[in-house]
Amino acid sequence: MPAILEVENLTKKYGDFEAVKGISFSVEEGEVFGLLGPNGAGKTQTISMLTGVIPPTSGSARIAGHDIKSDMNEVKKINGLVPQDLALYPTLSARANLNFFGRIYGLGGNELKERVEDVLRIVALTDRADQKIDEYSGGMKRRVNIAAGLVHQPQLLFLDEPTVGVDPQSRNHIFESVQRLNRERGMSVVYTSHYMEEVELLCNRVAIIDEGKIIAMDTVKNLIGILGGGMIYIGLEEVDDALLEQLTGLGGVKEAMLVPPPVAPPLAEGEDPEKETEPVTSNPIVKIVAENSQQAVVNVISFLNDQDRPLTSLEILEPNLESVFLHLTGKKLRE
Repeated sequence: MPAILEVENLTKKYGDFEAVKGISFSVEEGEVFGLLGPNGAGKTQTISMLTGVIPPTSGSARIAGHDIKSDMNEVKKINGLVPQDLALYPTLSARANLNFFGRIYGLGGNELKERVEDVLRIVALTDRADQKIDEYSGGMKRRVNIAAGLVHQPQLLFLDEPTVGVDPQSRNHIFESVQRLNRERGMSVVYTSHYMEEVELLCNRVAIIDEGKIIAMDTVKNLIGILGGGMIYIGLEEVDDALLEQLTGLGGVKEAMLVPPPVAPPLAEGEDPEKETEPVTSNPIVKIVAENSQQAVVNVISFLNDQDRPLTSLEILEPNLESVFLHLTGKKLRE
């Protein structure tokens, strides 16, 4: 399939701070592509550059063959943007909002009327279309926000954290709308989220982004395959290289490594740097990447018992995108 979106070394800087650090990826026509990462990872900055909200510092991107720097007017006809923040007029009805956004895209007459009715059906708000936005629930507002990004029938839809703060019913309806648009209309979608279960459900391929960099990109199945049988975290009183080597050699274990110790928190504003503080202490933690988590747990615990090494903690993480992210970055998605 040809690519509808091609991004190469895209960068965004604010002074010395680099929010997006030379990322590259492509999205095929008809694909739902996920950008997965915690808040502040650079997802919104990336989408903002691709939709003309902010200019890139360097790098390039083409959407349906149009360069985002030299041909943004054409790009905006192809793109649909559903921002994380609601972009609606609260004192107007949903229908009035959609008519307004349709006119911005040059629509009018029967064409505009048909498009508005179509997107109202997609987000299941036809019967509430003439109610003011400020009388809607949070989930209903999110659905109108999506409708506003669809009214001009874009080829490529950008959805930036579309389920933040919505009720479960609206969240499920958003999922169904994305799947139906992709399946029935062949719409390409770039979907950002810090909820791994959303990306697992909706996306063909995923780029995991952290601190402005793409650290892994593949199908959901292949990314989860990085971990094989999952991860096991074991707290012990003492750990040395010989023990890590012995653990790595056990059945069901792919790799055993020592987790770096916690760092002391920074001093509060005005706090005396010479003031005595409690040292940051904790038992060492060993991370075990398992080929088979059940086999690994049994073998590891049995081995440690034989060595008379008591466990101080035990945590088992099954393989999913969140545990992949933790494995790659050392931190959880929602930190």
